[in-house]
Amino acid sequence: MSVMQPVKEIFQEQTERIKENLSKIKNKIAIISGKGGVGKTTLAVNLSALLAFKYKTGLLDADIDCPNVNKALGIKEMLRAENERIIPIEKYGIKVISMASIASPDQPIIFRGPRLTMAVRQFLELTEWGDLDYLIIDLPPGTGDIPLTVMQLIDLKGVIIVTTPQDIAVGDARRVVNMTRELKVPIFGIVENMSGEMFGIGGGEVAAKELKVPFLGRLDLNKKIREYTDKGIPAVLEDEKTRENFKKIFSLIFSL
Repeated sequence: MSVMQPVKEIFQEQTERIKENLSKIKNKIAIISGKGGVGKTTLAVNLSALLAFKYKTGLLDADIDCPNVNKALGIKEMLRAENERIIPIEKYGIKVISMASIASPDQPIIFRGPRLTMAVRQFLELTEWGDLDYLIIDLPPGTGDIPLTVMQLIDLKGVIIVTTPQDIAVGDARRVVNMTRELKVPIFGIVENMSGEMFGIGGGEVAAKELKVPFLGRLDLNKKIREYTDKGIPAVLEDEKTRENFKKIFSLIFSL
Protein backbone atom coordinates (compact mmCIF):
# COMPACT_ATOMS: atom_id res chain seq x y z
CA MET A 1 0.00 0.00 0.00
CA SER A 2 1.47 3.34 -1.06
CA VAL A 3 1.70 6.09 1.54
CA MET A 4 0.14 8.33 -1.10
CA GLN A 5 -2.84 6.05 -1.66
CA PRO A 6 -6.05 8.06 -1.15
CA VAL A 7 -7.83 7.40 2.15
CA LYS A 8 -11.11 6.77 0.32
CA GLU A 9 -9.47 4.04 -1.74
CA ILE A 10 -7.94 2.43 1.36
CA PHE A 11 -11.34 2.35 3.07
CA GLN A 12 -12.98 0.91 -0.03
CA GLU A 13 -10.43 -1.90 -0.19
CA GLN A 14 -10.99 -2.66 3.49
CA THR A 15 -14.75 -2.63 2.95
CA GLU A 16 -14.38 -5.28 0.25
CA ARG A 17 -12.26 -7.42 2.61
CA ILE A 18 -14.92 -7.06 5.32
CA LYS A 19 -17.66 -8.21 2.95
CA GLU A 20 -15.58 -11.19 1.93
CA ASN A 21 -14.79 -12.07 5.55
CA LEU A 22 -18.49 -11.99 6.52
CA SER A 23 -19.70 -13.82 3.43
CA LYS A 24 -19.97 -17.18 5.23
CA ILE A 25 -22.29 -15.75 7.89
CA LYS A 26 -25.92 -16.40 6.94
CA ASN A 27 -27.66 -13.87 9.19
CA LYS A 28 -26.22 -10.70 10.71
CA ILE A 29 -28.47 -9.05 13.29
CA ALA A 30 -27.85 -5.91 15.34
CA ILE A 31 -29.21 -5.15 18.81
CA ILE A 32 -29.51 -1.43 19.47
CA SER A 33 -31.05 1.04 21.92
CA GLY A 34 -31.54 4.77 22.00
CA LYS A 35 -29.95 5.15 25.42
CA GLY A 36 -27.68 3.18 27.69
CA GLY A 37 -28.78 1.16 30.70
CA VAL A 38 -31.84 -0.47 29.13
CA GLY A 39 -30.44 -4.02 29.17
CA LYS A 40 -29.35 -4.23 25.54
CA THR A 41 -26.24 -6.32 26.26
CA THR A 42 -28.18 -8.64 28.57
CA LEU A 43 -30.65 -9.20 25.77
CA ALA A 44 -27.89 -9.76 23.18
CA VAL A 45 -26.08 -12.27 25.41
CA ASN A 46 -29.21 -14.26 26.27
CA LEU A 47 -30.44 -14.28 22.68
CA SER A 48 -27.03 -15.56 21.55
CA ALA A 49 -27.10 -18.29 24.20
CA LEU A 50 -30.56 -19.38 23.04
CA LEU A 51 -29.50 -19.48 19.40
CA ALA A 52 -26.36 -21.46 20.26
CA PHE A 53 -28.53 -24.41 21.34
CA LYS A 54 -29.40 -25.04 17.68
CA TYR A 55 -27.20 -22.82 15.52
CA LYS A 56 -23.59 -21.80 14.97
CA THR A 57 -23.61 -18.40 16.64
CA GLY A 58 -21.21 -15.49 17.03
CA LEU A 59 -21.48 -12.37 19.18
CA LEU A 60 -19.63 -9.13 18.42
CA ASP A 61 -19.43 -6.58 21.21
CA ALA A 62 -19.33 -3.41 19.12
CA ASP A 63 -19.49 -1.14 22.17
CA ILE A 64 -15.76 -0.46 21.99
CA ASP A 65 -15.21 1.99 24.85
CA CYS A 66 -17.70 0.42 27.29
CA PRO A 67 -17.66 -3.31 26.48
CA ASN A 68 -19.85 -5.45 28.76
CA VAL A 69 -20.36 -8.72 26.88
CA ASN A 70 -17.36 -10.41 28.52
CA LYS A 71 -18.64 -9.61 32.01
CA ALA A 72 -22.08 -10.97 31.16
CA LEU A 73 -20.50 -14.20 29.86
CA GLY A 74 -17.80 -14.59 32.50
CA ILE A 75 -14.99 -14.30 29.93
CA LYS A 76 -11.57 -13.38 31.28
CA GLU A 77 -9.33 -14.66 28.48
CA MET A 78 -7.44 -12.33 26.17
CA LEU A 79 -7.85 -12.54 22.40
CA ARG A 80 -5.13 -14.27 20.43
CA ALA A 81 -4.11 -14.14 16.79
CA GLU A 82 -3.06 -16.82 14.32
CA ASN A 83 -1.64 -15.94 10.91
CA GLU A 84 -2.74 -12.33 11.38
CA ARG A 85 -6.32 -13.42 12.09
CA ILE A 86 -8.21 -12.78 15.34
CA ILE A 87 -9.50 -15.97 16.96
CA PRO A 88 -12.81 -15.54 18.84
CA ILE A 89 -13.15 -16.80 22.40
CA GLU A 90 -15.79 -19.52 22.71
CA LYS A 91 -18.16 -19.57 25.69
CA TYR A 92 -21.47 -21.40 26.04
CA GLY A 93 -21.20 -22.39 22.38
CA ILE A 94 -20.91 -18.74 21.25
CA LYS A 95 -17.93 -17.28 19.37
CA VAL A 96 -17.27 -13.95 21.09
CA ILE A 97 -15.24 -10.88 20.15
CA SER A 98 -14.97 -7.92 22.53
CA MET A 99 -12.57 -5.08 23.19
CA ALA A 100 -12.67 -6.29 26.81
CA SER A 101 -10.49 -9.19 25.66
CA ILE A 102 -7.77 -6.74 24.63
CA ALA A 103 -7.81 -4.11 27.39
CA SER A 104 -7.38 -4.86 31.10
CA PRO A 105 -10.65 -4.67 33.12
CA ASP A 106 -10.04 -1.24 34.66
CA GLN A 107 -8.23 0.33 31.71
CA PRO A 108 -10.21 3.22 30.18
CA ILE A 109 -10.57 2.97 26.41
CA ILE A 110 -10.22 6.62 25.44
CA PHE A 111 -10.91 6.73 21.70
CA ARG A 112 -12.30 9.50 19.54
CA GLY A 113 -14.95 8.64 16.96
CA PRO A 114 -12.61 7.65 14.09
CA ARG A 115 -10.66 5.22 16.30
CA LEU A 116 -13.87 3.66 17.57
CA THR A 117 -15.03 3.13 14.02
CA MET A 118 -11.66 1.74 12.96
CA ALA A 119 -11.67 -0.77 15.83
CA VAL A 120 -15.05 -2.13 14.69
CA ARG A 121 -13.89 -2.28 11.08
CA GLN A 122 -10.78 -4.23 12.09
CA PHE A 123 -12.82 -6.72 14.12
CA LEU A 124 -15.10 -7.23 11.13
CA GLU A 125 -12.19 -7.59 8.72
CA LEU A 126 -9.79 -9.75 10.73
CA THR A 127 -11.91 -12.04 12.91
CA GLU A 128 -11.91 -15.72 11.95
CA TRP A 129 -15.65 -16.33 12.35
CA GLY A 130 -15.85 -19.30 10.03
CA ASP A 131 -19.28 -20.51 8.97
CA LEU A 132 -22.02 -19.06 11.19
CA ASP A 133 -25.77 -19.22 11.07
CA TYR A 134 -26.08 -16.03 13.14
CA LEU A 135 -23.83 -13.14 14.11
CA ILE A 136 -25.41 -10.98 16.82
CA ILE A 137 -23.91 -7.48 16.99
CA ASP A 138 -24.30 -5.64 20.30
CA LEU A 139 -24.16 -1.99 19.25
CA PRO A 140 -23.46 0.95 21.56
CA PRO A 141 -26.53 3.08 22.37
CA GLY A 142 -27.56 6.01 20.25
CA THR A 143 -27.24 7.00 16.62
CA GLY A 144 -23.52 7.81 16.50
CA ASP A 145 -20.46 6.62 14.61
CA ILE A 146 -20.52 2.89 15.33
CA PRO A 147 -24.23 2.19 14.72
CA LEU A 148 -24.00 4.26 11.54
CA THR A 149 -20.88 2.41 10.37
CA VAL A 150 -22.35 -1.03 11.02
CA MET A 151 -25.65 -0.24 9.32
CA GLN A 152 -23.91 1.18 6.25
CA LEU A 153 -21.20 -1.47 6.06
CA ILE A 154 -22.99 -4.76 6.73
CA ASP A 155 -25.93 -6.36 4.96
CA LEU A 156 -27.93 -6.71 8.14
CA LYS A 157 -30.86 -9.08 8.17
CA GLY A 158 -32.43 -6.62 10.57
CA VAL A 159 -32.21 -4.83 13.91
CA ILE A 160 -33.90 -5.40 17.26
CA ILE A 161 -34.52 -2.24 19.26
CA VAL A 162 -34.50 -2.40 23.07
CA THR A 163 -36.17 0.13 25.35
CA THR A 164 -37.45 0.40 28.88
CA PRO A 165 -41.01 1.70 29.42
CA GLN A 166 -40.09 5.22 30.64
CA ASP A 167 -40.85 8.13 28.34
CA ILE A 168 -37.20 9.23 28.13
CA ALA A 169 -36.04 5.79 26.95
CA VAL A 170 -38.94 5.41 24.54
CA GLY A 171 -38.20 8.84 23.04
CA ASP A 172 -34.63 7.76 22.30
CA ALA A 173 -35.89 4.49 20.82
CA ARG A 174 -38.01 6.50 18.38
CA ARG A 175 -34.84 8.22 17.12
CA VAL A 176 -33.22 4.83 16.54
CA VAL A 177 -36.25 3.62 14.60
CA ASN A 178 -36.13 6.69 12.38
CA MET A 179 -32.37 6.38 11.84
CA THR A 180 -32.77 2.73 10.88
CA ARG A 181 -35.50 3.60 8.41
CA GLU A 182 -33.40 6.34 6.85
CA LEU A 183 -30.62 3.80 6.27
CA LYS A 184 -33.15 1.31 4.85
CA VAL A 185 -32.28 -1.44 7.32
CA PRO A 186 -35.11 -3.86 8.18
CA ILE A 187 -36.54 -3.59 11.70
CA PHE A 188 -37.58 -6.82 13.42
CA GLY A 189 -39.27 -4.89 16.18
CA ILE A 190 -39.11 -3.37 19.65
CA VAL A 191 -38.56 -5.22 22.92
CA GLU A 192 -39.70 -3.55 26.13
CA ASN A 193 -37.23 -4.53 28.86
CA MET A 194 -37.43 -4.04 32.66
CA SER A 195 -41.19 -3.80 32.45
CA GLY A 196 -43.09 -3.62 35.76
CA GLU A 197 -43.98 -1.49 38.74
CA MET A 198 -40.55 0.13 39.03
CA PHE A 199 -40.28 1.61 35.51
CA GLY A 200 -43.83 1.23 34.26
CA ILE A 201 -45.48 -0.90 31.60
CA GLY A 202 -46.44 -0.33 28.00
CA GLY A 203 -44.20 2.49 26.73
CA GLY A 204 -42.43 0.28 24.22
CA GLU A 205 -45.69 -1.17 22.92
CA VAL A 206 -47.23 2.28 22.45
CA ALA A 207 -44.14 3.47 20.56
CA ALA A 208 -44.20 0.38 18.33
CA LYS A 209 -47.83 1.02 17.39
CA GLU A 210 -47.21 4.71 16.70
CA LEU A 211 -44.13 3.99 14.62
CA LYS A 212 -45.79 1.04 12.86
CA VAL A 213 -43.10 -1.48 13.75
CA PRO A 214 -43.69 -4.89 15.36
CA PHE A 215 -43.85 -5.09 19.13
CA LEU A 216 -41.98 -8.28 19.99
CA GLY A 217 -42.95 -8.37 23.66
CA ARG A 218 -41.84 -7.35 27.12
CA LEU A 219 -39.41 -8.73 29.66
CA ASP A 220 -40.23 -8.03 33.29
CA LEU A 221 -37.67 -6.53 35.64
CA ASN A 222 -36.19 -9.73 37.02
CA LYS A 223 -33.78 -10.12 39.91
CA LYS A 224 -32.63 -13.53 38.67
CA ILE A 225 -31.43 -12.09 35.36
CA ARG A 226 -29.31 -9.57 37.25
CA GLU A 227 -27.92 -12.25 39.57
CA TYR A 228 -26.96 -14.62 36.76
CA THR A 229 -25.50 -11.79 34.68
CA ASP A 230 -23.31 -10.75 37.62
CA LYS A 231 -22.08 -14.35 37.76
CA GLY A 232 -21.27 -14.32 34.04
CA ILE A 233 -24.01 -16.81 33.13
CA PRO A 234 -26.82 -16.18 30.60
CA ALA A 235 -30.02 -16.50 32.62
CA VAL A 236 -31.71 -18.48 29.83
CA LEU A 237 -29.32 -21.35 30.56
CA GLU A 238 -30.27 -21.61 34.23
CA ASP A 239 -33.76 -20.22 34.80
CA GLU A 240 -36.65 -21.92 33.00
CA LYS A 241 -39.07 -19.01 33.32
CA THR A 242 -36.55 -16.58 31.84
CA ARG A 243 -35.79 -19.01 29.03
CA GLU A 244 -39.47 -19.36 28.15
CA ASN A 245 -39.98 -15.58 28.23
CA PHE A 246 -37.08 -15.04 25.84
CA LYS A 247 -38.30 -17.84 23.57
CA LYS A 248 -41.79 -16.35 23.47
CA ILE A 249 -40.39 -13.02 22.27
CA PHE A 250 -37.77 -14.26 19.85
CA SER A 251 -39.72 -17.14 18.35
CA LEU A 252 -41.43 -14.39 16.34
CA ILE A 253 -38.09 -14.00 14.51
CA PHE A 254 -36.12 -17.20 15.01
CA SER A 255 -36.90 -20.91 15.02
CA LEU A 256 -35.92 -21.72 18.62
